[in-house]
Amino acid sequence: MNDPRYPIGKYQAKDFAEDQKKTWLDDIRRLPADLENSIQNLDAAQLQSPYRDGGWTIHQLVHHVADSHMNAYIRFKLGLTEQTPVVKSYEEKLWAELPDVRILPVNISITLLYALHTRWYEAIKNLSETEWNRTVIYPSTQKETTLWYLLGMYAWHGKHHVAHIRSFREKNGF
Repeated sequence: MNDPRYPIGKYQAKDFAEDQKKTWLDDIRRLPADLENSIQNLDAAQLQSPYRDGGWTIHQLVHHVADSHMNAYIRFKLGLTEQTPVVKSYEEKLWAELPDVRILPVNISITLLYALHTRWYEAIKNLSETEWNRTVIYPSTQKETTLWYLLGMYAWHGKHHVAHIRSFREKNGF
């Protein structure tokens, strides 16, 4: 049985390869449109519905993707400009309860994602393999994580949440 928490499976790290880089960069570039298309024509009640039992609402999920990917962009910039920086983690569950998430419509985060992903893609599209191997440290694990690993993880992350919304729509017939 498929785990509804992971509709496309868990993230699987992959070794550096040019074809994989192109795929993941395309995922980053396309995420805003994919996310926007996944919520198209959902009404207010549907946006306020949990995407799965025990999950966030679709509304919270869209804002979460923006929050997460803003953090990702900063992590990449730090990783490219500092020697093995410690990057900040954040309490995503608490962020999902803040007033901006509760009050603002999802189109605000969709618009933000278009601009953010345009900048992010431009910043990383021509990195060398050496640059992809630069690392950051997460304070919770104290382990070095390569930018290559992060590229794959965030490419997966966007697709993962789009799949949540598509599964929600399919399950509910809209």
